Amino acid sequence: MTEQRTLTRANLKTPKAAAIAGILFSILLILAFWLLRISVPDDPQESGAWLKTEPRRVALAVNLIPFAGIAFVWFIGALRDHLGGRDDKFFATVFFGSGLLFLAMLFAAAAVAGALIISFGGHSGMTEINSATFHFARAAAYNMMNVYAVKMAGVFMITTSTLAIYTRVAPRWLAILGYTLASLLLFGSYYLSWSFVVFPLWVLVMSIHILMIQVRSPRSESGFNATR
Repeated sequence: MTEQRTLTRANLKTPKAAAIAGILFSILLILAFWLLRISVPDDPQESGAWLKTEPRRVALAVNLIPFAGIAFVWFIGALRDHLGGRDDKFFATVFFGSGLLFLAMLFAAAAVAGALIISFGGHSGMTEINSATFHFARAAAYNMMNVYAVKMAGVFMITTSTLAIYTRVAPRWLAILGYTLASLLLFGSYYLSWSFVVFPLWVLVMSIHILMIQVRSPRSESGFNATR
């Protein structure tokens, strides 16, 4: 009887854990992106003047990303635990794989940005900043974040929205919104400099919805199942 009560209590806490982790991930990542956006130019071929004027702000953004990543891993784990055996193996695999690939690209881009600060931030001259090494690292970080990470985020949104429709863990309108924004990331991210904010904003909307469902019906056995 005690074991059954413990399992039931753990299952009821899982959706709320996913919601809180999703909200933390969204806030931290949006804050990091905002700091980078106001400090570093969009052009990957820029001269690197921000290393002289904004190194602390960029360093703060880079240091926020690991904590956002931890919250995102918690978000994925909580969602997978709630889905249990109801999810399709194919979509569940793509869901898990795309989430991890997004996180890997995000961490890699942040690591390159941090390496640039360590390598070039202390130099007073512009010779080193205009070197081929700087431009290669700058372009690599740009491509990892704005091409590969964004595309993996789009795939994650598509698979999550599909699982939401078939398992009813979120309302249909939220899944349709996920499909629409994912299409924007997959095909329009090259033309929109702020497209990378779409993913954490969508996670934030989904997490707030999950939390609201939990607050309204904390004793529901179905967690955050939503009507179509």
